[in-house]
Amino acid sequence: MRRTGRTAVAPQADPGLADLAPDQRLRRLELTVTRRLDGLLHGQYRGLLPGPGSEPSGSREYRPGEDEVRRMDWAVTARTAVPHVREVDADRELTTWLLVDASPSMEFGTAELDKRELSVAAVAAVGFLTAGVGNRLGALLLTPAGLRRFPAQSGRTHLLGMLRALLGAPRAGGYDRPPTPPDLADALAGVQRVATRRGLVVVVSDFLDGLPEDPDPPPPWERTLRRLAARHQVLAVEVTDPRELELPDVGLVTLVDPETGRRREVCTSDRRLRERYAAAAASQRDQVRQALRRSGATHLSLRTDRDWCADIARHVQAQRRLAALPAGRPVRGGGA
Repeated sequence: MRRTGRTAVAPQADPGLADLAPDQRLRRLELTVTRRLDGLLHGQYRGLLPGPGSEPSGSREYRPGEDEVRRMDWAVTARTAVPHVREVDADRELTTWLLVDASPSMEFGTAELDKRELSVAAVAAVGFLTAGVGNRLGALLLTPAGLRRFPAQSGRTHLLGMLRALLGAPRAGGYDRPPTPPDLADALAGVQRVATRRGLVVVVSDFLDGLPEDPDPPPPWERTLRRLAARHQVLAVEVTDPRELELPDVGLVTLVDPETGRRREVCTSDRRLRERYAAAAASQRDQVRQALRRSGATHLSLRTDRDWCADIARHVQAQRRLAALPAGRPVRGGGA
């Protein structure tokens, strides 16, 4: 969106990696995993299967010919006068897969960061919060040219290299011919193919792809997201800009559809037009929230005009309180 008849202002330099990855502010946070996953290491997450490992899970009676004597639980044996052996949970690493939407609609922004840059900041936060010995992080980048895959690896060097690749990904204006707009539902299906072990899946998008005008039918990506949430813990990071929610009174503006390139001049001085726009935007965001809730994903909303670190910190604390609640206890409020 640009205002007609105003002198162009020189654009500010794009933020660098250090601006989008302030690990000092996130060092003391920990992303709490509340579901039973295949990613388990050093007792940090709950185990699925008993097996060789280091996390105690209980004791049982000794079975002659099946159990090793070195696994004897002598304390329980002394108390019960019956031979017992220790059981432990298998040590497995947590694998996190990210789907980052880099479609043309994510290149819009009227605050310090645009939506694409804020999505990279969210990836940096998830990478630092899930970092740990043996944990792995992989990503799929949804660009106008197609789906780009980053294999799941561990280590800070891998995370920083992936962030640099996300920051340097071509934008829609960098192509000679506008490519076919990507499909979020197909990208989610791609995540389902590569995420073979249960773990954490983070989807960073504005979730506007294929959103129907009628709020009754579900978005085309909801069914695939529901299948992902049935196997993995899914965190849906919704990225928005304030100008997508309401229009300011700035006179005549030219609106450009980033997906198709269509242009339309709108007079924002019309109060009724601004009210209709705000109501339609609120209905659209409510449609996204309902679809994410039905799919079973945890919803985190980030805006380009807010402190995204503070929003992520609040979400992490809310998840930590949720994980600490006894089973079956009702939860008040949302997890966004």
